Amino acid sequence: MRKYEVYRNIRKGALIWGLPISLFALLMVSVVASMFVIIFSFSLMLIVFLLIWNGGLYIGLIKMNGNTQLFNLRKVFPKSVSNKKENILSHVEDQFI
Repeated sequence: MRKYEVYRNIRKGALIWGLPISLFALLMVSVVASMFVIIFSFSLMLIVFLLIWNGGLYIGLIKMNGNTQLFNLRKVFPKSVSNKKENILSHVEDQFI
């Protein structure tokens, strides 16, 4: 009988092939565009180039996703959400400067 592990890292975000949804969508746009180019041109060198391009793009996106300092794509939302007024001068309230 198979054992299934409980996925406890749901807050980290969904991953498809090790990529977040936005980077996976970018990869799929490249793959679909490559298929259109392959369909309308019958060149063996172009097919080989597009296979290398898509493979390189996938490896590059995996590396970019692993190195969070390269592009900070995960920090979209603030750490906390509050309805308090953002006032630099906390002792002054609703005064004209």
